[in-house]
Amino acid sequence: MEYNSIIEKIFESGKGSLEDMEVFIENGKEIEIDVFEGELNKYNIAESGGLSLRGISNGKMGYSYTEKIDESSIDLIINDVIENSKYIDSPDKEEIFSGSSKYEEVDLYNENLSQVSLEKKIDFVKALEKEALSLDERVVSVSGCSYGEVEQHRILRNTKGVDLEEKKNIAYCYISVVVKENEDIKTGSSYIISNDFSDYDYKSLAKEAVEEGLSMLGAKSIESGNYPIIFRNDVFANILETFVPVFSAENVQKGLSLLKDRIDSEIASPILTLSDDPFIKDGVASRAFDDEGMATKFKKVIDKGTLKTYFYNWKTAKKDRVSSTGNGYRGSYKSSLSIAPTNLYVESGKDSFEDLIKSIDHGLLIIDVQGLHSGANAVSGDYSLSAYGYEIEGGKIKRPVNQITIAGNFYDTLKNIEKIGNDLKFVLPGMGGQVGSPSVKVKSLSVSGE
Repeated sequence: MEYNSIIEKIFESGKGSLEDMEVFIENGKEIEIDVFEGELNKYNIAESGGLSLRGISNGKMGYSYTEKIDESSIDLIINDVIENSKYIDSPDKEEIFSGSSKYEEVDLYNENLSQVSLEKKIDFVKALEKEALSLDERVVSVSGCSYGEVEQHRILRNTKGVDLEEKKNIAYCYISVVVKENEDIKTGSSYIISNDFSDYDYKSLAKEAVEEGLSMLGAKSIESGNYPIIFRNDVFANILETFVPVFSAENVQKGLSLLKDRIDSEIASPILTLSDDPFIKDGVASRAFDDEGMATKFKKVIDKGTLKTYFYNWKTAKKDRVSSTGNGYRGSYKSSLSIAPTNLYVESGKDSFEDLIKSIDHGLLIIDVQGLHSGANAVSGDYSLSAYGYEIEGGKIKRPVNQITIAGNFYDTLKNIEKIGNDLKFVLPGMGGQVGSPSVKVKSLSVSGE
């Protein structure tokens, strides 16, 4: 669809009653393929899109959103902006951004992915399930086997001269297996995220999931106490993702983060560097500009243990009299603006995963945690999580462990990191951005078991 004429007509119609205007258009296409027992369990292709308008009326910002992008909607959305602005009572003045001086060129769209036939993608998921079931007689079922693909097209134009457009695509594949030996039942999983279909290897994905499940058979609890802990890469990334809100300038300004007034203070181990990189080639959240038109940039949120910045959008940056970090995201109605990272990750260390294991005389390797939404407090940093993994003894994995609870504080955990692996991995994305981490060794955590 050609949007330029619609945008021009919006600007023309609104110029008598709105001081400045911004149009944001986002279109998306999502493919979902799910297989169960060799048959398609879910097959869905959904297209979505909408137009949001922000405008200044009598010095106040108004918002409007519509999924109907045509000339018949123009008068309605302009009137909605004007009416909406009348009820804004925030003391913070909002403005339409006039644009950055330079934008990086980021190649986010892989044409080859869109050219792979749906039949081939379906066959891949079926082959993945079949392979997992064939690897060991103790694999009794595949509880989840899916492929997902997302295309996104963003357009942002405003009356201050900003004119930006970006297209991207990404895909993922996930499998979860159930294994059983006598009455002992365990699960294992694996996944891949990439917009290059040639990266997808159903044999390696199946093998990883099955091996994880089988390795947990016979798991028992462990004596309660304090243990040195290794968080596997994906586990630490999931924990980090839960506490991302503490780095938001909006939460800091509202007193919802203990990082208030901590810029240039040491908040973590000196070996920890936490970076936000919007330019990773196949990153789920890579982007050249944020949803306000601000150019994105690479930044070290924590540099060798020292907090260097919060995540800012235009509004929060102006309040703190700093530059936006380019982390403005549209909210659920595509009009209100929130803050989120792009590709946020712990930078890799020098140690291999095997080196981390060898460094522990008696401790635990955690490969999964549950209860992050209910057992973690993003304000205080406290967490108490059900977990499972392996007991380590004499620098070697001894046996599987389950029915344990690990408890600690996120800020203390950051300070107690002793080693960082070189096995960086990003997890399946949540809201807003994507989070990754290598495996990390923490000096000590409280473990409740037997």
